[in-house]
Amino acid sequence: MDLILSSGFLAFARHLGAIEAILQAGVHVDALVGTSSGALVGALYQAGLSTDTIARLLSERPPVYFMRPHARPWQGLFSLHPLVRLLDRHLPRTFEQLSRPLALGVCDERGKHRLIHSGDLVPALLASMAIPRVFPPVSLQGIKYADGGVVDRTGTGAWRVWRPDTDAIVHVVDRTRGREIAFGTSRITLVRTPRSHAKFWSLGDFRAQQLEARRLVETQLAPVFGALTR
Repeated sequence: MDLILSSGFLAFARHLGAIEAILQAGVHVDALVGTSSGALVGALYQAGLSTDTIARLLSERPPVYFMRPHARPWQGLFSLHPLVRLLDRHLPRTFEQLSRPLALGVCDERGKHRLIHSGDLVPALLASMAIPRVFPPVSLQGIKYADGGVVDRTGTGAWRVWRPDTDAIVHVVDRTRGREIAFGTSRITLVRTPRSHAKFWSLGDFRAQQLEARRLVETQLAPVFGALTR
């Protein structure tokens, strides 16, 4: 079964809790689609990192640690160069080197949603996280891309085209910004968790957010996949 992780401002803990609940339900995750914060968590997970390791990497320092003033602030206020160094240590160079399929939601220069699932991985990941005016767009093969959540928080429609004969669990973190597109329920199990209320200077109680998301998703999955082993 595929997994789709929505955008959601710094919602790393929510996505990790959802993944833990899904694994506890005995679901094997095949392909993963992620957008913005869902892209970052999803890429690390598809690269083979455990949820505990991802939680440590993303919570031991506040997000602002990975941000630097951008030389051209009219393109975006901050760069993510320190984050690139972290990602280069834990991710392969290309999508094709991942052991499981991954696609990342982005928005192109014309405001159209796209899924990127091949080529250089880290630049595509940065593009999916490039909140307009906060971070600069990322150029891939001559086209500039930004955070896909601006036009489609889940990218479920594009996933249906990419993986037409597959079921998916869609985890949506309650809306902070961006656009939530209706996608129907055919071959989809939808689970939702609340906003994290994280900030660039503090993620708050990361572990508590993660555990809350896990409990909520376990409850929502139980009618579909049966009683969960605790």
